Amino acid sequence: MNNKAFASHADLAKKTISFERLSDNAYAYTAEGDPNSGVIIGDDSVMVIDATATPAMAQGLIQAIRSVTDKPIRHVVLTHYHAVRVLGASAYAAHGAVNIFASRGTLELIAERGQADMDSEIGRFPRLFQSAEDIPGLTWPTIVFERELTLHLGSLEVKLMHLGAGHTKGDAVAWIPSQGICFSGDLVEYNAGVYTGDAHLAQWPATLDALEALQPRQLVPGRGPALKTPEDSRAGIAYTRRWVQTLYGCAQQGVREGKSLREVYAATRQAMDPEFGHVFIYEHCIPFDVSRAYDEASGIEVPRVWTAQRDRDMWSALND
Repeated sequence: MNNKAFASHADLAKKTISFERLSDNAYAYTAEGDPNSGVIIGDDSVMVIDATATPAMAQGLIQAIRSVTDKPIRHVVLTHYHAVRVLGASAYAAHGAVNIFASRGTLELIAERGQADMDSEIGRFPRLFQSAEDIPGLTWPTIVFERELTLHLGSLEVKLMHLGAGHTKGDAVAWIPSQGICFSGDLVEYNAGVYTGDAHLAQWPATLDALEALQPRQLVPGRGPALKTPEDSRAGIAYTRRWVQTLYGCAQQGVREGKSLREVYAATRQAMDPEFGHVFIYEHCIPFDVSRAYDEASGIEVPRVWTAQRDRDMWSALND
């Protein structure tokens, strides 16, 4: 076994953060392929969609919010359970946060593998976990919904919806029906790597179909720029669909032909590198993605838990 470092360990460049106004109520907080967050400002309170990775990193988002409103940040939405999205949630308590929302599937994943995922992600991508020592522990939702929950921030209606499995089994989106604005979490990525290490790849395209049926006029993906037209929103969904279907198709073919994981990894890269090889975090994502695709194509329906040790073993096996 070699000791080749994760690709993300070399990703040290500071990203330019953007805080873009999408409407009178909605903002996108994006950072050149790093995890995005969203903000919805209602009549009486603020909702944050995805809390950032650490309390220290949440301060940047809080400062951005405070540049446009002094309303209390009462609501935090977890689009899914990954550590890089949720572990900054404790920072919002000082600004009024009382509700942390998640789907039932996300709650189950936190209970099942939250600590392992936290340890795994911090080890994989240290730049995204500034001042990780200040994280008080796992983030647990206070309000859990099965399929859909409608909230009213004063007169503004916001729907939280679990449209189906995809990036994880518990993915949720935040939707402003009156404005056609969707915060998709990692169900959609654009011009960035699509991490699928905990995905349900066979189900993901149908979930994208359900999202596309909403006909979003603007869409904030989990990574990549805010998509501010209906055409760009469809392009983001189509980009994610191509990644997922190409990845899973390569794995299915490889398993049918009796190929090893290493052989499928090589074939998948040959298929995907030309279109996707240049995007943010591609090199970080693709070994984890192929590992999960190979498992699912081999009949392993429930994604195996990633641990810090499994991460290292997989990385060495595919990158020596």
